[in-house]
Amino acid sequence: MKLLIVEDEQKIANSLKKGFVEENFSTEVVYDGEKGLALAKTNDFDIIILDLMLPKLDGLTVLQKLREYKVYTPVILLTAKDSIQDKVKGLNMGADDYLAKPFSFDELLARVRSAIRRATNNESILKVDNLELNPFTHIAKRSNKSLYLSAKEFALLEYLMRHKDAIVSENQIINHIWDYDYEGLSNVVAVHIKNLRLKIDKSFPECKQLIITIRNLGYKLEE
Repeated sequence: MKLLIVEDEQKIANSLKKGFVEENFSTEVVYDGEKGLALAKTNDFDIIILDLMLPKLDGLTVLQKLREYKVYTPVILLTAKDSIQDKVKGLNMGADDYLAKPFSFDELLARVRSAIRRATNNESILKVDNLELNPFTHIAKRSNKSLYLSAKEFALLEYLMRHKDAIVSENQIINHIWDYDYEGLSNVVAVHIKNLRLKIDKSFPECKQLIITIRNLGYKLEE
């Protein structure tokens, strides 16, 4: 899952990023509202954590503009204010939840997972054929046998399952699973697809092969 943090207090933002990365979220951080708005409009995030008090554009303006641009990514507002009026205004503008500072990371993590569940029609477990994946417990199985996946392999499989029967390009995969400015190995997607195919297809020769390569276009997980 891919998450955007828009928070101008860099110590808080970097601490949150560290926590979410440890929970296997692909996490981007920006420190002002203008950059947050630009990134949220042009990238496919699963959820946005948005501070209200931001330089250049405040959080409520960012939220309002996102909804005007028909970007309906779930948003959790962070605020130092304990004002009912601010919370109500944020929710009425399209926020999915809010959390007042100071807060515990565990509570924020729980709210993030809850918002993502609601946004994905409460699907706790993703299923394609006899392949199952639980995004919140990080358990994946095929034919009821556990799959031992790296964090990136798990994220890649989840992305393919959420887009089952659709072709996803290498650029889409990189932008969703790696940082948007990733400049590493050019064949990183092909390498991870190969490893994933070994674990979920080649290890189950009696089952349908699920990962399909579409030449010059990308990959898809076929139902």
